[in-house]
Amino acid sequence: MASTDAGATETFFVTGFPGFLGSRLLPRILRRSPGARAVCLVQPKFESLAKDRVRALEGEDPGLAGRIELVPGDLTVPGLGLDDPDGLAAATTEVWHLAAVYDLTVPRDLGMRVNVEGTRNVLRFAERCPRLRRHHYVSTCYVSGRWCGPFRESDLDVGQSFNNFYEETKFLAEVEVAEARDGGMPTTVYRPAIVVGDSRTGETQKFDGPYFLVQWLVRQPQGLALVPYVGDPTMVRFNMVPSDFVVDAIEHLSGLEASLGRTYQLADPHPLTVDELLTEMVRATGRRGVRVRLPRRATVWALAHLDALERFVGIPAEAVEYFVHPTHYDTTNTDRDLAGSGIACPRVPDYLPTLVRFFLEHREADVGAMV
Repeated sequence: MASTDAGATETFFVTGFPGFLGSRLLPRILRRSPGARAVCLVQPKFESLAKDRVRALEGEDPGLAGRIELVPGDLTVPGLGLDDPDGLAAATTEVWHLAAVYDLTVPRDLGMRVNVEGTRNVLRFAERCPRLRRHHYVSTCYVSGRWCGPFRESDLDVGQSFNNFYEETKFLAEVEVAEARDGGMPTTVYRPAIVVGDSRTGETQKFDGPYFLVQWLVRQPQGLALVPYVGDPTMVRFNMVPSDFVVDAIEHLSGLEASLGRTYQLADPHPLTVDELLTEMVRATGRRGVRVRLPRRATVWALAHLDALERFVGIPAEAVEYFVHPTHYDTTNTDRDLAGSGIACPRVPDYLPTLVRFFLEHREADVGAMV
């Protein structure tokens, strides 16, 4: 693939806007390349929201005015539903594939269409870009499935099983990306762990993952709150990262020549055990907790089959497995290439109270997954 012509305008093709990650990463990469423009593939039903986001970004930074173009399209169809895919491909210098269904409860057919077929269609588009310098792909640490033990950044297919169709379809999508990279596509892969709100403000657009437990705790009296758990919480580590760390890390790593061809696990290198996390959550919510051990299999079955129980508890069956997750994530590439940048994953006890405060102030504002 040829390099960008000298003096030619750079064009970044972006999926996943106006999602949370895309909305925060897009202005960063445009500021880094003052002459560049971004063309964002947007589902028609999110066009109004996308226009509002563009206006907000331009209001915050007038230097972005006129540099973000929205084009209607559909990841799930060949050609991405673009009016002129060849013309856009001819101009594109970077592809940023951020879009996916980030939902543990996603049905397999929907996950296959968006996560797998969508990724395949973006790769076919990228193959048609003669000026392509880099294809950036956002995956997830949980392509590991239920692999027991260390999972390296160079690992992908290790014969793992999966907790849900989200994990399976993101794994299958990354297999497609790896095959394209092995075939010569200049690719960098970013695998975040469980992403929570901004460590400085708490801001997020959806309350899932560890927020399910926060919701359960704050619904109970401060004097005495039941804290359910499964398995041995002292033997399992819960890996979560704040969104600002993920955005900062991707912005920095994506600008390095050395990141070409690498995979980065954007995980906490020193995650808390589930036992430690439960203690911090109880403290952050101002409760006095009483631990209640539950049988894992029976708990998962009950939450999956008894709708009234799931509504009462507010914790989906799929989330339970992450509190007995057997995988440890290696961050060798990430740690090495972030060294000296000032970017590091903060400690959970330092930012968890901020997440809880934001949740308490905005608990009715859960946007959820954008599908």
